[in-house]
Amino acid sequence: MNTNEKKHYRCVPCGYTYDPAEGDPNYDIPPGTAFEDLPDSWVCPICGASKEMFEPESD
Repeated sequence: MNTNEKKHYRCVPCGYTYDPAEGDPNYDIPPGTAFEDLPDSWVCPICGASKEMFEPESD
């Protein structure tokens, strides 16, 4: 994987995948925002799980 490529993270409870290329328009997160750069208050837009409930997706 290219080191400049941002990793996708999956919500363990519901399976939602955060795609850094898309960001999260529901929370005004612009495209290109890495998961690590999301605010601590950000939650899964599907089930409301906190960032701690996400895990990196394997390649």
